[in-house]
Amino acid sequence: MPKAQAYAVMNPKEPLVPFAVERREPGAHEVLIDILFCGICHSDIHQARDEWGGSTFPMVPGHEIVGKVAKTGDAVGRWKTGDTVGVGCFIDSCRECESCREGEEQFCEVGMNPTYNGFERDGKTPTYGGYSTCMTVDENYLLRIPEGMQLERVAPLLCAGVTTYSPLRRFVSPGDQVAIVGLGGLGHMGVKIAKAMGATVTVLSHSEHKREAALALGADDFIATGAEGAFRENAKRFHFILDTVSAQHDYNLYLELLKRGGTMVLVGIPDPVPLSAVPLVMQRRQLAGSLIGGLRETQEMLDFCAQHNVAADVEVIPIEKVNEAYDRVMKSDVRYRFVIDIASLREKSA
Repeated sequence: MPKAQAYAVMNPKEPLVPFAVERREPGAHEVLIDILFCGICHSDIHQARDEWGGSTFPMVPGHEIVGKVAKTGDAVGRWKTGDTVGVGCFIDSCRECESCREGEEQFCEVGMNPTYNGFERDGKTPTYGGYSTCMTVDENYLLRIPEGMQLERVAPLLCAGVTTYSPLRRFVSPGDQVAIVGLGGLGHMGVKIAKAMGATVTVLSHSEHKREAALALGADDFIATGAEGAFRENAKRFHFILDTVSAQHDYNLYLELLKRGGTMVLVGIPDPVPLSAVPLVMQRRQLAGSLIGGLRETQEMLDFCAQHNVAADVEVIPIEKVNEAYDRVMKSDVRYRFVIDIASLREKSA
């Protein structure tokens, strides 16, 4: 059995520490991949610290994974040794429900199998994620990484990229006025992807200090929502708003920024907030939500990003700095995504 060196959290009160994981030899339709890079998603921190409840330990986080095929099962037809592949937020699903048949595996009616902090289809084998040197995955749940992309900058696309791409693809047309709420790991991808789709993009953030960064990413405009009159002066301006913020904020104010018939999509999950029907009903607006993307759409996103030269802005770190990175994420001290160079884990265990 291949042994993976990893970093795990043993309980929600302690830092991540070195940990060994037994990975299985690939079955007939499985692939063993050597992991090269793994992004750090804010949801890694939520689950490692059991902030959402239901976390299982020990936990090896990581669902923004890029690697190389090291070995294939006897019946694998899609992949060969040396292929560059990605693993996103889930590694299996029931494959039989309506959602799975339609390529929307993230909405599997039986329940998708998360890349970590979950169980495989047998309901008892824990899933361990990408803060590790290798993993074994079903061939159908791998993504092909287009040639020429910078792999460390691709890793966050497997979560942050598809999370923003999916609603933008669904609701945005070239020339639309689009607002992105928040300029973190998700928001910065939203700016880049919306611009590549031909939209006019405005970043909404509470204070002025992110204006320069927003414009540097390609945004056409910036609104400091904490400024007096900001919401009144921009009423009915946007066709679409992508809200990436997980901190509690007033949806009603942002809905008033939509044109008649406009749509706001939530991809963050803040604590419950009061919602009035008035801004929806009076201008036939829509408030919707979106959850990552299925395999088909994630592959489409990767191909789109390769075509338009879109990638995440990252800070690459060795595995030894993962706990420091967690603390910095909580302070919003990163532009815009940490990515672990798994070579550092191999060197550490050599």
